[in-house]
Amino acid sequence: MSDLFDHALQERMKTEAPLAARMRPRTLEEFVGQEHIIGEGKLLRRAIEADRLFSSIILWGPPGTGKTTLAQVIANRTKSRFATISAILAGKAELREVVNAALERRRLHNERTTLFVDEVHRWNKAQQDALLPHVEAGVVTLIGATTENPYFEVIKALISRSRVFQLRNLNQEETGILLDRALSDGERGYGTKRIKMDPEARAHLIEVASGDARNALNALELAVESTPPGADGVIRITLDVAQESIQRRAVLYDKDGDAHYDTISAFIKSVRGSDPDAALYWLAKMIYAGEDPKFILRRLIILAGEDIGLADPIGLVVANSAAQAFDYIGLPEGIYPIVEATLYLATAPKSNSAGAYFKAMKKIEEEGQISVPRHLMDGNRDAAAMGHGRDYVYPHEFEGHFTPQQYLPKRLLGTYFYSPSQEGYEAQVTARLDMWREAQRKALGITKVENIPAMSEEQIQEMKRKIK
Repeated sequence: MSDLFDHALQERMKTEAPLAARMRPRTLEEFVGQEHIIGEGKLLRRAIEADRLFSSIILWGPPGTGKTTLAQVIANRTKSRFATISAILAGKAELREVVNAALERRRLHNERTTLFVDEVHRWNKAQQDALLPHVEAGVVTLIGATTENPYFEVIKALISRSRVFQLRNLNQEETGILLDRALSDGERGYGTKRIKMDPEARAHLIEVASGDARNALNALELAVESTPPGADGVIRITLDVAQESIQRRAVLYDKDGDAHYDTISAFIKSVRGSDPDAALYWLAKMIYAGEDPKFILRRLIILAGEDIGLADPIGLVVANSAAQAFDYIGLPEGIYPIVEATLYLATAPKSNSAGAYFKAMKKIEEEGQISVPRHLMDGNRDAAAMGHGRDYVYPHEFEGHFTPQQYLPKRLLGTYFYSPSQEGYEAQVTARLDMWREAQRKALGITKVENIPAMSEEQIQEMKRKIK
């Protein structure tokens, strides 16, 4: 009797479930989007169709892109026992129950078990470690779903035993297909109702949903269910209704996740690339999503030194002044100094010559520390006894406030770390520096010159890590 009531409850929940849940695709043929991983002939599709997942898999992507749906499609397709756990609600005790049942089925019936762990990144290291030996032994085949980068949030041992598939936001055409399907499906959608949706309303729902299928279907459901039919019995979804149903675009932006790092990266690269329009777009996205403006300003100050440098020394002043002004003003008006700094730096001449510092650091790493030449040593303490500072020549006593003398250790004379660009103010620096270096070479008899070549971004990042 209880089975009968349970079945009735499940059937009622299916009809009363939200539209997004009712319209969830049940087969690969119904699945919309993600052609790059489940299109015809793709590896994952072949494995699903053959009911032979070659290894555990992790589905990684933004909300509403079909991770759980794809897992359910696999569940409908596979002959193995399909078990589901939510990492938000379940812990090691629930996992132990699933594993014990899987072992029993394998022992008695030689039946495989596929385990779907939703939000797998929510499990801590100890919980993921508890799953590892059972995945490794083949007791369960794991399907993990995560909105976070698994290479950071999932332990390396699980990653190495899994294939990661990255899902993308749906494009506008794909979102439109899902909306149209929901309106025409008489079994799970609104096909039995008389609904007319204006093209402008449809376009608005698609645009604001931003590739999130669940968001689009939830908005459609709210629009339909909250709009009474007219005298002719037709429910009309106008642009006004659509705007009320999905008023604010949901911007994917987890301050500790990929969207945070990807967006600030796009912002900095746009400023570095002298594209003020792109820089403003990514800035607006960050502010809209609630990013800390002080974080943005810190990055602009860094960029002013790293990517603009002496091509426009005022860039650092502008960035620092913007940070001080924002501290004084705060939002909303404080956005103006941030925008001013963004536009100034994006349109300023660029030079990364300050990276010369890392060339010098690399030279010290390779050759070790070399003693300071005696004439450059501090003469206030040991001048009389040790001769420290003796023979040092004070440049301000000479015309042009310059005199050629030795400043590098003797064996590094003629080594040039700094290569000024020809951009902006730094072009003037080039002329002066060429003159000073030529005078120094003649005075010190330097015959061999070594211009240290530029370092790659990877090399600079490695040197930065060593500073930390």
